[in-house]
This record gives sequence, C-alpha cells and structure tokens, in this order.
Amino acid sequence: MRKSILVAGAALLALLSSCKMENPLISESKLPFGAPQFDKIRTEHYMPAFEEAIARQKAEIDAIVANEAEPDFDNTILALENSGELLDRVSGIFFNLKEADTNDEMERIAEEVTPLLNDCSMYVRLNEGLFARIKAVYEKRESLGLGPQEMRLVEKTFDSFARNGANLSPEDKEKYSALQEELQLVQLQFGKNVLAATNAFTLNITDSTELAGLPDFVVDMGASAAAEKGQDGWVFDLSYPSYGPFMKYSSIRELRKRMYTAYNTRAMGGEFDNAANVRKIVDLRTKIANILGYETYADYALVNRMAKNTETVNSFLAELAEPSVLVAKAEVAKVYEYAVANGFDDSELRPWDFSYWSEKYKDAEYSLSDEQLKPYFRLENCIDAVLGLATRLYGITFEERKDIPGYHKDVKVFEVKDENGEHLALFYADFFPRASKRGGAWMTEFRGQKTVGGEDLRPFISIVTNFTKPTATSPSLLTHDELNTFLHEFGHALHGMLSRCTYGSQAGTNVARDFVELPSQIMENWASEPEYLNTFAKHYQTGETIPQELIDRIVASKNYLAAYYQVRQLQFGIVDMAWYTLKSLPEDIDVTAFEKKTIEPTNVIWSDPSTAFSYSFNHIFTGGYAAGYYSYKWAEVLEADAFSLFREKGIFSREAAAAFRDNILSKGSSEDEAVLYRNFRGHDPQPSALLEKLGIVQVSGK
Repeated sequence: MRKSILVAGAALLALLSSCKMENPLISESKLPFGAPQFDKIRTEHYMPAFEEAIARQKAEIDAIVANEAEPDFDNTILALENSGELLDRVSGIFFNLKEADTNDEMERIAEEVTPLLNDCSMYVRLNEGLFARIKAVYEKRESLGLGPQEMRLVEKTFDSFARNGANLSPEDKEKYSALQEELQLVQLQFGKNVLAATNAFTLNITDSTELAGLPDFVVDMGASAAAEKGQDGWVFDLSYPSYGPFMKYSSIRELRKRMYTAYNTRAMGGEFDNAANVRKIVDLRTKIANILGYETYADYALVNRMAKNTETVNSFLAELAEPSVLVAKAEVAKVYEYAVANGFDDSELRPWDFSYWSEKYKDAEYSLSDEQLKPYFRLENCIDAVLGLATRLYGITFEERKDIPGYHKDVKVFEVKDENGEHLALFYADFFPRASKRGGAWMTEFRGQKTVGGEDLRPFISIVTNFTKPTATSPSLLTHDELNTFLHEFGHALHGMLSRCTYGSQAGTNVARDFVELPSQIMENWASEPEYLNTFAKHYQTGETIPQELIDRIVASKNYLAAYYQVRQLQFGIVDMAWYTLKSLPEDIDVTAFEKKTIEPTNVIWSDPSTAFSYSFNHIFTGGYAAGYYSYKWAEVLEADAFSLFREKGIFSREAAAAFRDNILSKGSSEDEAVLYRNFRGHDPQPSALLEKLGIVQVSGK
C-alpha cells in the first residue's frame, strides 16, 4: 500500500512538473520565428509563468552581483540589459491581452501579480550591490573604449537607476517601493473602472422614429449590436464606432445629449467612480517625484524628454493655444450661424450639438460626409493600401500567415519581409471592438527587436483598433478618420518593425515620449493625398474608383475645424500638465472643478459643468502619457516639418523614405532624439510649421 502511494505521489509530482514544463508561456515556442503560442495559452498558465519568470529574473540579478570580476560593460551593463527575457515575454503577452481581450480572471490575476512585479522591480532597481557595479562602470566609462551606443547604454542605465530610487537611503527606498506598489494597484483599478463604465451603458432604441437622421450604415450597426446582445430594435454604446456616428447624425437632440452625457461622465460617480483614484494617482506620483528630489511629477518626468522641463512645455502649449483659440472661436461661430439658419433655436451650441451641426455644415460647405466616403474605404482595401504604402516607400512586403495563431479569431497575422526577402517581423492586426477590449487604438509589441549573442531577434508587433464591424448587409467600411487612425498606428508599427538596434532598451518605440509620435503622425499625411487615394479607394459595390471631386473635397476640407480640434487636443495637454505640476494635492480636491477651471481660458464652446474627462483619461492616469500628453502636438510640429521633405521629393520618394528609415525608424533611441531629427532634416523644427500647415497662422494674421 505504502509503495503504491509513493508511486502515485511520484507520478503526481512528475505530472505537475510536466505541466509546468509544458506551460506555453515558459516553454520555447516551436512556431515559426518563436511566435507566441496563443492557441495553447490559457488563463491558468499566467500565474505559474509569472512566478517562474520573476524567480529567473532575481537569479540573474544575483549572478551579476555575485560576480567577483571587476565590473565592466559586459559582466554588468550588458548582463543586466539581457536579463529578464522570460519576464518580458510573459508580461508582454499578459498585459497586452489584458487590454485587448480581457476577462474577469485576467483582471483578478493583474491585481494579484502587480505586487509581485513591483517587488521584483524594486529587487532590481533598489539593489545596492547591483547599483554599486553599475556606478563603478559609469564612473570609468570614458576609459573603457566604448562605442557611442554602448556609452549611451551605460549612461542611460545609471540614470534610470538613479531616477528609480537607487541613490535613496534605505528608509526612503522602502517608502519609494511602497508608493510604487500602491500606484500600480490604483492604476489598475482606474482602468478597470473606465472599461466597466464604458460597457455599462447602452442606448436601446425600439421606436424606429428615434432613428431619425441616422444613415443606413449606422442603423445596420445598431441592429447588429442589438442582435448580439439579444435585444429588440437597435443598440448603441460608448465604443467609438457606435458613439461617434450617432453623435454626428442623430437628429434627435435629447438622445444626443443622453449619449454625450454618458460618454463624458464615464467613471464619474456611481459604482465605477474614479474620483478618488484620480486624486490618489496624482498624489502618489507627486510623492514619488518628491522623494527623488523633484518638486512636481512633471519636473521628474520631463528630464529625459526632448522638452526637458515644464517651462518649455507650458510655453509650447501657450504658443499654439493663443492663435488657435482665436481661430477656433471663429470656426464655432460659423457652425452656429449655419445651425440657426437651418432651424436651431438655442442661444448657443451645446457639446452634444456640435458634432451634428458641424457635420451638416461640412456637408453643405464641401458636400462631404462620412456616409459619402465610407463606401470607398472597405477595410480589406484599406489593409492592402496601408501595407502597400510601406512596400512602396520602404520595399517591405507582408504575407498573411494563417499557420501562426492570433490571440482572437479576429486577429490577422502577417510575416513582414525586407526588400531582399529577409524576415523583419511578425505583425498582428486586431481591428474590431468587443466587450473584452478597451476603447481607442494603439500599437504594442509582444517582443521587441534586439541583438543577443550576435543574433538579431526580430520583433512581434501588434496594432489594436475599434473599427466598425461588418454587418449582415455591409462589410466593414471605414470613415476617413478611421483611415487616419489606421495609418497612425501603422506608423508606430513601422517604428517597431524596422528597428535595427543592438540593445532592446534603445530599440523601436523605446524613445522619448515627445518623439514617439513622429513616425505615427507623419503617416496620416497620406490619407489626404490624391495620388495615394486613387490607388485603392474603390466603391465596395460598384468597384468605381473614388471620384476626383470627392478627393478634391477631402483635400479642401482637410483643415476644416483644424483650430477647434487643435484646441481640444491642447486642452487635454493643459489638463495633464495642470495635474502633474501640482506641488501638493488637497485630499478633498474636486476633480471636476479643477478640470473646468484649468480649461476655462481655452474654451471655445459652452462647457457642461456636469461632465469631465479626467475620470476616464486613461492616457495620463494608466498609460505612459502622464505629464506627456503635449507630445502629440510636439510630434505634430516634427511631422509637419518632416513631411515637407516628401512634398519636396514626391510623396512616394524612395530617397525621402530611405532618409526617414535610416535616421529615424531604424535608430530607436540609439542616439539623442534631437540629433536623430537634425540628421534627418538638417535643422530643428519650429511650432510655426504646424500653425502654417493647419492654416491657423494666416487666418489669425500672426
């Protein structure tokens, strides 16, 4: 009996060991290029994989510290750079899927694993023995004969540790670690609340008269959503493909107001209230900055960006805001005049009126609407066109690989090859909204590019969007704005796919926050280029190429409400800076009142006192844009100047594309970003480049 128990016990241990060995997050993938084994990954694999990865990371750090050899670049800096490979892999998969295809169990795991990850991060960042070795290499760096990339890696590594508490006293290190752990947990809750609040609201219409003004494609979308949810009639929700068109076209003002209010009060009060989380995140970040020797979080965050300090950012925002507000007010006045002339009887436009009347005015001025354009932008054609643009500019090609699994049935996987046939990357594209995906659009990576042991490990890059899904009567048709979004995120993807760096921490999109949007925003320019649109914009039913008159209207309307939309973006940046330049935070600060007071000088339309966007502002409270939202406009200045080279050489110029690839896309952060830009363009850009591009300078007379 005892023998059988021992045998059974041994078998169980062997089974458990086998299960651990077979964990698809831990075991080496047998798929082409070592692609993630999404077809085998299950929720129960995550925690064991995290535990194993954290243990390995700590062991690798211990080995560096225990090395008795004198600290040098290879045994300290490079060893650290190459450590944590498994943890990077597991985290890259888990946290990307938590955003794109989450479930309740993944949300629970995120809460459980966050303290473990924070502990591991502190084990590395606050490790006195490790920092002593890094500091030793840093202090003798000039005598080591290092190349430029190696020198930059040494300096960036030392600076990163110093900025993450390595120079703190033992007592302050403990405080710093506790603050970081608390911050990460609060950020998780913030994002969870935004997603839950977004999914909690639906507008269910059962009376067809309440569909007044909605074009067929919006009605069809509402019918499909209702069918999916098992409801009668038509359902509209707060995902942007549903919310945006409804606000543009619904002629029933009360329904627009209801949708607007729901969207702009997400996570504001009620079950998913983020007020306390906003205050806590700002307070924790301020305390973290204080303990590191900075007066505000913005002071801390901006040191390693192109802007360098808060004064530069605030001056930059003000320089754009002053002329833009003047022009935006004139734009709003024109929309109001049009609305009144066509039956609007209120004393001023409300926010829930603006999309509706501005769309009608645009149609009257330019005879151009989403309904006219969407038939020419079938998603499949747009995919071919966006990938084809990369082929035309950079010579790279894309082949769909149905033998490589995606993480969801909607995900398409492509192999990317260089002009000479060399493998460059895997590209994952996830286009449609679902309840398990957060709103918006973004680019990310499951593995970044780096060189290890002389081998160039190529990246796994992903873009995630929320484009309109196909319906029973129509394929997925993009708005022109969605085409812009596609090109934008694909620009980020190119930054990752075309990276040619030695060190992963310098590769791809691992650049200064106010530089990272340059490759994405420059791509948007092609969306309004007739020579490009003519290559793919064909009516999904007739096959007719988009008429020249529609292209002319796209070009003519390119700067329609440019100042208004610029002011809106500037307000996001201004609120971001306002939160993160606070030196202290009263516990009872009113989030709504603070936001309203901050944006009041730049308001160009009546602001609803019952709404506020801070409660759902993922970019600055859970994403990487804290004290960094200005970078979208900063990068627009860069791209306005950069695209002028393509204007000069031709929009499909291989010469201009080669210069952009060689100096920007392939270099990551292997050199200072300002130097990279000057190498590409030969000069520093000025904000006037953007004001001129948008037509604001001429109109304002400045």
